[in-house]
Amino acid sequence: HVQLVESGGGLVQAGGSLRLSCAASGYHYCMAWLRQAPGKEREGIASVDSIGRTSYVDSVKGRFTISKDNAKNTLYLQMNSLKPEDTAMYYCAAAPGGGCYTGRRQWNYWGQGTQVTVS
Repeated sequence: HVQLVESGGGLVQAGGSLRLSCAASGYHYCMAWLRQAPGKEREGIASVDSIGRTSYVDSVKGRFTISKDNAKNTLYLQMNSLKPEDTAMYYCAAAPGGGCYTGRRQWNYWGQGTQVTVS
């Protein structure tokens, strides 16, 4: 079974930075970061497809950067200028095909999540 394992979350003060990583057990056409805050719906925030095209939700544009290392099957999310509203559980997700964008609703694989808390 495909596994995605997130890491890098933690507690950071507003204005600080964190870099999340997602180790994947294989190649995936589309990979993304989603987050879910307490009492909120899951929200797609960044995605990247097989040729490196990226998309971001407006709330993180200019602050977050999604990237991947295909050789290592690893996805990253560099988060800068963090705000308290960024506090959430962050999940890595992957799909073998279809549209690759933040609003995508169907994801084939999920990681366990890593908590990001901004104070």
